[in-house]
Order: sequence, then C-alpha cells, then structure tokens
Amino acid sequence: MTTKSAAAAARATVYGHPRQGSGRELKKAIEGYWKGRVTADALRTTAAELRRTHWRQLAGADVHEVPTGDFSYYDHVLDTTVMVGAIPARHREAVAADALDGYFAMARGTQDVAPLEMTKWFDTNYHYLVPELGPDTVFTADSTQQVAELKEALALGLTARPVLVGPVTYLLLAKPAPGVAADFDPLTLLDRLLPVYAEVLADLRAAGAAWVQLDEPALVQDRTPADLNAAARAYRDLGALADRPKLLVASYFDRLGDALPVLAKAPVEGLALDFTGPAAANLDGLAAVGGLSGKRLVAGVVDGRNIWVNDLEKSLTTLGTLLGLADRVDVSASCSLLHVPLDAAAEKDVDPQILRWLSFAKQKTAEITTLARGLSQGTDAIAGELAANRAALASRAASPITRNPAVRAGAEAVTGADSRRSRPYAERAAAQRAHLGLPLLPTTTIGSFPQTGELRAARADLRAGRIDTAGYEERIRAEIQEVVSYQEKAGVDVLVHGEPERNDMVQYFAEQLDGYLATRHGWVQSYGTRYVRPPILAGDIARPEPMTVRWTSYAQSLTAKPVKGMLTGPVTMLAWSFVRDDQPLGETARQVALALRDEVADLEAAGTSVIQVDEPALRETLPLRAADRPAYLDWATEAFRLATGGVRPDTQIHTHMCYAEFGDIVRAIDDLDADVISLEAARSHMQVARELAAHGYPREAGPGVWDIHSPRIPSAEEAAALLRTGLEAIPAERLWVNPDCGLKTRAWPETRASLENLVAAARTVREELSGA
Repeated sequence: MTTKSAAAAARATVYGHPRQGSGRELKKAIEGYWKGRVTADALRTTAAELRRTHWRQLAGADVHEVPTGDFSYYDHVLDTTVMVGAIPARHREAVAADALDGYFAMARGTQDVAPLEMTKWFDTNYHYLVPELGPDTVFTADSTQQVAELKEALALGLTARPVLVGPVTYLLLAKPAPGVAADFDPLTLLDRLLPVYAEVLADLRAAGAAWVQLDEPALVQDRTPADLNAAARAYRDLGALADRPKLLVASYFDRLGDALPVLAKAPVEGLALDFTGPAAANLDGLAAVGGLSGKRLVAGVVDGRNIWVNDLEKSLTTLGTLLGLADRVDVSASCSLLHVPLDAAAEKDVDPQILRWLSFAKQKTAEITTLARGLSQGTDAIAGELAANRAALASRAASPITRNPAVRAGAEAVTGADSRRSRPYAERAAAQRAHLGLPLLPTTTIGSFPQTGELRAARADLRAGRIDTAGYEERIRAEIQEVVSYQEKAGVDVLVHGEPERNDMVQYFAEQLDGYLATRHGWVQSYGTRYVRPPILAGDIARPEPMTVRWTSYAQSLTAKPVKGMLTGPVTMLAWSFVRDDQPLGETARQVALALRDEVADLEAAGTSVIQVDEPALRETLPLRAADRPAYLDWATEAFRLATGGVRPDTQIHTHMCYAEFGDIVRAIDDLDADVISLEAARSHMQVARELAAHGYPREAGPGVWDIHSPRIPSAEEAAALLRTGLEAIPAERLWVNPDCGLKTRAWPETRASLENLVAAARTVREELSGA
C-alpha cells in the first residue's frame, strides 16, 4: 500500500486539452473569420477566452501544472513550422502580408497556391500539416505564440508548462519540399534546427517557464541507428544549454523500445512516458535501464485516446512500481486529451448505467488527480473514489449489453470460404466491363455531396419536432433528385446519391447497429475546423434491418447510369469509434464485417451493381511497430473480404482511402481484393500511383485529381496534368478519375466548378489516348 511519505511529491498534469470549447466556439469563430463575418480581433478574443476557460477548469480540478502551446487555430505541427520559420516559398508572401491569413493559406491553400500536404498523426484520426523541407531550408525562431500563451497562463496565477513538438519528431514528420530530390532526408537538418529550438527555449525561460515539454512520439516507431543517434545528439546539445528551462521529453502511443535508454541517458530533467496498451512495455524497459535516477517521471497511466473509465487500482499498482524507478513520479494521461471529447456529463441521453462507464476529458482529469492524491496520500485518502470505480467496472463487465449470444455464434461459424470472392479478379473484371459498359477513364465521386445548411436544418427540425418524418424524407428525396440530376448533366459516369441523410460516415451506421452508442456532444477534432462525434462501441454488433438500401434504390430509379451503394468498412467503423477494450479488436471487426455483409447482399439483391466499402482508416490503424503489423493486417483485410466476399462476379466492389502513407500498406491493399480503389493523390502529386505500380498492383485504381480539403478549384488543365502523371504508372484501362475524398465539406459552387473541370479533364485525356 502506498504511503504518504513514499510519494509526497506526486502531482497531476496533462499534456494537452481539447481545443474547441463546449459549444465548438473555436470552429464557429474560425469559419466565421474565413467567411468575413468575424474579425481577426474577435477570433483572437474567442481563442483567448477558450484557453483561459480550459486552464481554469484544469486548475480547479487540482491539475498542478497546466499545458500551454497545445492550443491551435488549425494544427500544432503547422504551429511548429511557424515557430521555426520553415514557411514554404510559395506561402512566404502571404505570411509576410498577414500572418493569420498566411497561416490559413498554408493549411487550406488559396485558388492560386496549394496548401501543405495533410496526413494522419501517427495511428490517430487527427490530421497534421506535413512540413516541407529541403537542403536550402533556413530556420528562424519565432516564439511569439508560445511566449504569449505562457504569459497568459502565468498572469492567471497558474503553474504552466509549454508543450512543443520536439525537434527530432518535427524532422521525422517532414517531407522533401516540391522540387527537392525524393531521397532527401530532413533529419540532416537537425544541426541547423537545434539553435532555433535553443532560442525558443531561452525565450520561454525569460518569460517564466520553469519546465518545457518536448514531444517526441516519433521515437516510439521503429527507428534506425541514425535516428537514435540524432535523438541522442539533439538532447545532448539542448541539455547542455546554459539558458534554458528544465526539459521534459515526452513520448506516447506505443513503447519506446531502443529509444528509451537513449532518452534515459540524456541530460534532461524528466521523461513523460505512456504506460497504457502496448506502451505498458515501457515499465519493463524502464526497469531494464535502471530507472531514471535524478529525473522526474510523468506517468501516463490514464488512457488519453479511449473513453472508458480507468481501472484506478490497476493504475495505482503501476504507479507504485514506478516509485522505485524515478526520483519523482507525477501522474498524467497517456497522451494529450485532444483525442477525446470534453465532458461525459453533457450526454443527457445516455443510459445512466452506461454513463458511469464513460470518461471524457473532464472525467479523465479527475481520474488523474485522484491517482495523484492516492499516490501521495495513500489509498485511504481516495477510498470513496476507489469504491465507485470498482462498482462501475463491475457493472460494465456484468452487463448484458456487452454480449449477444447470436452474434457470437455467427462469428464463430465463419469459414475461410466466406472471405473469398467466387472468381479471380481477371474474370470479375471482364464480367464487370460487360455489365457496366463504362468508358475509358470512368469518372465518379467518392460518395458524399455538400451538406448544406438546409440539410443540417432539416435534421435539426426533425429532432426538435418541427417537422415529421414524412416531411424530413421529402427533403431528402428532393436533395437526392438534385444530386443525381446534376451528375448526369455534368457527365459523371458512375453516380452516387450524395448521402444527404447521413450526418457522418461512421455515426450514421452506428446509429442503426445494435451494440453502438451515439453521443450528442462528444466532438473530437479531426483536422482544422472539422470535428466528428465518434460513436461508442459498447457491445456485440448486429444489424436489425437494412441501412442504405432504400435511398440507394431510390437514386438508382432516377437514372440509367449505375449508382454506387456506399458503406463504411469494418476497420474504419472501429478506428473512428471509441472501441470496446474488453476483447481483441479482430473479434469486434469480424462482428461489424458480418453486419456489413448482410447489407452488401441486400444492396446487390436490390439491383445495385457497384458497391463501395470505404476503408480510409486501414493505414491509420496500422500499429506503429512493424512487429505488430502482420497480425493486424491479417484480421483487418480478412474483415473487409468477409464484408464483400459474397457478391456475384459482375458486382463491382470499390474501396476508398485518404490521407495516409499508402506505401506502408500496398500489399494489404492488394489483399483486400477490391475491384477498384480510390485514393488521395492530389497533394502528394500522384505518389500513390507510383507506389501501386512499384508493387505490381493488378486492379483498377482512382488516384484523386482534386484536393477537396482545400477551397481552391483545380482547373481542367491541372486535373488533366495529374491524370497524365497517373497514366505513367497505371494503364488507362485500369485508371479511374475522381476527387481525393467525399464532398461533404465543400460548398456547391466549388463542387460544380471542380467536378465539371474533372469531367472535362477526363474527356481531354480520353481524346488524347484515342488520337482524336
């Protein structure tokens, strides 16, 4: 049992906090600024009020040391790019003219200038803006934001710790700038970057920072000896600085492995380590290096990425073991709380029995402070909290909500034949060409069309009782009619119904599947001002009735062209949900796949000849360590094939992926055995097409020619140029023409202009190929 004297120094802290505000005030202010309805001063005032609110809430919950620098108008990696002066040449004029507008231009692009590439933050659904670096990059320190936010917190009388992306992770996340050789290694710029970090650290020290946190999550991935040597050199040099705060180097999302002894030996004052999930191995790793003598350890024992209540007694056991491995042990979440919603108590529609199982940012903060108090004062000091926690855990374990015998029997009955198509791809492709009669370079979209204010208002009216179901469905029918009619006029070859009835590509299905829970206020940032409400996967998954057949069939009745059925794949249904942690993910994926298999069968029976099962999260969920990947890819690809394997040879199965490093999973993409795959490619200049070709990918593919995460409208010439680049890697008979992703976030004027340019580009390149 922990005694008070053994851990009197234990304190609570967090690495970061959700940015949006309880009413998504930040999103509304930023989007209002983009539309000219909110001034820059008003936006800054809203942001400052949110920061103050978050800090005060944390301090009021007994968090000893609040984070600063974790707040961002768009993305914290982009903020780091500004901090180190690595502004791409094409954006320097805009940044010099107006720092805020230039910042958003780097994130979103303009009509004339492309934005930075966007990709996933490790294995999360958060997106960051990829730094663009080259041998000529000149770094210059700009600590304005970091110093200002620190001073804001200190002015409130709080103990504050600035949080920065570490220099090694920043360079490992970067890519060669356009025009720079593809084999350029940004890590070679480390010696040029470290003096800039030294200057920023000195500025923060002068502003009152006692500690600064440098996040190095890239070190939990498989790293080369050169990478590890760079990390050792970085922290040797930063640690040797005379004018600096104390340094806390943080890692999260997985175990550090070979990087742990490097950081343990570094001349820094503290480490912050994750001890949840696979990162629990850090405990053994820490013991193997002899602990952290003379150093502070911040122990991430509360899962910062999922929403289930912490097992307080188990965490206290871990913390008790850590007491013998460091001079001081503080308590935190495993990572920034950016990845969870704000407050479970706001969910008034959730069954109170289930609500006690849930822990959002506010509840996790309370768990952290409870653990810190228990570690410092002994378990008697938190006896009430421990009793309530035991009851919540027991309630969940015994609940019939979590187990459905029929679902489990169905999953156990699956055989290998269920996850294989009845004919090889070559035979299927011939049957599909004969059945669909599509032209060379067929055009399509990814699925969604703009979600207008009218559509959102209709859903709100239905929830509020201002219209009845019949009135709401009439609005949906009218929207589908408009979307189908527009696509026909624009000359699109394979149509979609536009998904006007869907609030989100995961939530929509979760609300119709047994075993899922939906929230009203559980918003989590995906990128920029894009927030999603991940549903909660609480129990075994079953499909009570068809989910998409009605609206897909209605759209097909309006046209002679094929209309794609649109589903979200099993891996993405898990990745973009808060998943259950009481059984292996592969078992849960199989349950979801079987529910989708029934939906695919019903779509086909209703006459749908093209069915798209989106898996944008396949790469995102890839384990960070190579040794863990084969087992994951086995169950992930098996789940997709199980969902799609029962269709006829002439039914064409599509899938879609976006904003990820596809080169890591090309073999898995092949193993999905989809007939057509569409992928993000516009910002990366068709890199994925070259990766598919290098692998010998034998099926049809649509590398995107329109970056839909930017408001800029690509010209027909630009789209045609990308198509020609794609044709250098993929034969014309296997190349599709499509945007990078769905059009939900775009406005109708952009959509019309861009889609018409896309169709025109396809027509131009077809004529070139035919010699007309």
